[in-house]
Amino acid sequence: MARHLVTSALPYINGIKHLGNMVGSMLPADVYSRYLRQRGHDVLYICATDEHGTPAELAAKEAGLSVADFCAQAHDAQKAVYDGFDLAFDYFGRSSSQQNVEITQHFARRLHENGFIEERAIRQVYSPVDGRFLPDRYVEGTCPHCGYDKARGDQCENCTRVLDPTDLIDPRSAISGSTDLEVRETKHLFLLQSKLQPEVEEWIAGVSAEWPHLSTSIARKWLTEGLNDRAITRDLDWGVPVPADTWPELAAEGKVFYVWFDAPIEYIGATKEWADAAPDGETRDWKSWWYEADDTVRYTQFMAKDNVPFHTVMFPATELGVREPWKKVDVVKGFNWLTYYGGKFSTSQKRGVFTDAALDTLPADYWRYFLIANAPESDDSSFTWEHFTATVNKDLADTLGNFVNRVLSFSRKRFGDEVPAGHPAGEAETKLGEEIARLLGEYEEQMEALQFRKAASALRALWSAGNSYLEEKAPWLEIKTDADGAALTLRTAMNLIHLYAVVSEPFIPSTAAAMRGAFALADDTATWVTAGQAKSLTTVPAGTAFTVPPVLFAKITEEDLESYRARFGGTPDA
Repeated sequence: MARHLVTSALPYINGIKHLGNMVGSMLPADVYSRYLRQRGHDVLYICATDEHGTPAELAAKEAGLSVADFCAQAHDAQKAVYDGFDLAFDYFGRSSSQQNVEITQHFARRLHENGFIEERAIRQVYSPVDGRFLPDRYVEGTCPHCGYDKARGDQCENCTRVLDPTDLIDPRSAISGSTDLEVRETKHLFLLQSKLQPEVEEWIAGVSAEWPHLSTSIARKWLTEGLNDRAITRDLDWGVPVPADTWPELAAEGKVFYVWFDAPIEYIGATKEWADAAPDGETRDWKSWWYEADDTVRYTQFMAKDNVPFHTVMFPATELGVREPWKKVDVVKGFNWLTYYGGKFSTSQKRGVFTDAALDTLPADYWRYFLIANAPESDDSSFTWEHFTATVNKDLADTLGNFVNRVLSFSRKRFGDEVPAGHPAGEAETKLGEEIARLLGEYEEQMEALQFRKAASALRALWSAGNSYLEEKAPWLEIKTDADGAALTLRTAMNLIHLYAVVSEPFIPSTAAAMRGAFALADDTATWVTAGQAKSLTTVPAGTAFTVPPVLFAKITEEDLESYRARFGGTPDA
């Protein structure tokens, strides 16, 4: 089986993320990683907190902590939420790790040796009130392209255009709010992306056929506009230091690498963190996943569209420029935005549902299923409590949860605590098996293609097929005239429950475990369901003991819905 490297965009350290962050990177990466593992592949799913740059310093200042202490606490807080969402990272690292420092400095030295880094004197915003040069995110103002009045000096959150602080209209210091700003000369390192553009274009032409349209269109737009040389250092107290052995003057001034330069390298750094964290007696070869791995590793990245340029153009340019055989991405799965009642989720403006509050409201599987079933793949999609309620009640509570409860409760009432035997499978069971095998194939096809909404639709159709079979056979009527016929129906339905448990695990892992745990199978080691098993539906034989699990999904009532609107905001007319 293939080796699959999976990464999702690194969440910024400055606060708990909202549902838009979750569905735009980490959750689909987790669903895909789980699926690949179940299919027998060797999978390494890597992520980390992105801890450098001005967001970390500003958030630490607001919290009254040192940046190091703030990042350590925030990393643990974020990891706790992701554990709550059942995100099965192989390793969740930190971009402030020593491993990332060493690899980032190595990349910088190699780029310099190869003529792709240049020291330049530039004019930079200086705040006399703050007594320091202001890095781009320390300058806020109005975007010259869209007029958004809270644009940062590196990128406009509203239109995603990359900016320079001097581009902003009415700029102000993000530290003090002072508008008394000057422009002074200072020195920084620049990555000469313009020299690397032909190589990036050639690389994208060779690999992007498998990318979704969103990823390719963004990458090609950037290439069409032309890659500009870009500063890769900043005047900050927190970051990967510029190595003194290569740039002694800049190191003496305390320059650090800009977060966009070191953060993608953290994918490699976190993999080395994973290897270095191996328990006694276990050896992990981090480098085989990243170095000279083009023929042995398939690398898939997941991210929202605002991160796509960094991963399709800028980081590949860096990797090409080091002139070493580092693994470059094979597929970039880009996502549009999840909106909240038509407006953007926003960490800075605290708009929308945040992941910790989501877990306080309902269990993770409610959120996992809804988000993936409505993933913003082809366009932005909107979260509303009305849509969330309808999806949970129809798909999870009625279609899946009610099926499981009806089958197991009725069988226990009529036949006891073991799977009944009944007649051999008949025409209806043969027809059902063919349909389940067909839908399973469709589900697999969509998962392989990274089409998550379509995969969710196929999974939902699998659940619905069981309900259709149950309604057709009607064992509650059948038992009055043919007890063995009713037993066959229930035995078949119980096999469907076990099948659902196996194939639903990437989407709803906790619920899948509860369904699977209902059956006391002696050797239940299956990781997936073959087409033959789907057709025969005999994994759970007659005589197997079973229990009825608690209600898998509680319906959301109108009273619940009103309370969610009151707590989080949002009305049907919003």
